[in-house]
Amino acid sequence: MSKLHYKDLAALETLISAEFGGWSQSVKVDQKMINDFAELTGDHQWIHVDVERCAKESPFGTTIAHGFLTLSLQPAMAGGGDAIGNIEGWSNIVNYGSNKLRFTGAVPVDSEIHQRSRVKAVDVQDHKTTITMETNIHVVGQDERPAVVYELMFVLM
Repeated sequence: MSKLHYKDLAALETLISAEFGGWSQSVKVDQKMINDFAELTGDHQWIHVDVERCAKESPFGTTIAHGFLTLSLQPAMAGGGDAIGNIEGWSNIVNYGSNKLRFTGAVPVDSEIHQRSRVKAVDVQDHKTTITMETNIHVVGQDERPAVVYELMFVLM
C-alpha cells in the first residue's frame, strides 16, 4: 500500500472499512503476568489470583486475566494489517480516548491472545487529524467472539 498524507481526507477515507485487518502476533497471558498486574493495580479479586479457589468455584475452572490487563497488552500484539502504518507527514500522535470499551469474554490463564483492527472514521481539521479505530482482542482459537471490543480515537498532528 502506498503512503498516505495525514491531511489527505480523500485518501484517508479509503482506509475506512467494515472489514477487520489481519491478525496480529499473539501474546501469552500467564499467571505471573496476571499476578504482577494485580500487584500493580491493587486488584486482587480472587477470580484473577486465587488458583485453588478458581479450580473449585470459578465458572471458568481457572483464573482469568483482568480486562484492563488484556486491553493494556495491545501494543505487545504488533502487526495485523495495520493500515495506519502507511500514514505519513505527522510529527506527533496522541491517544485521544475511547468511544467504546466492552469486556465481552474471559481470557483464561495461559491463553494466547491476538487482535485485529479496522478504521471506522477519519476527521481532518486544520490543526489535527482524528482517526477512530475499532480493535477486537480474541483468545486464539476462539475467533468467533472477542474478549475485548475497543474503539480508540487518536490524533495525528
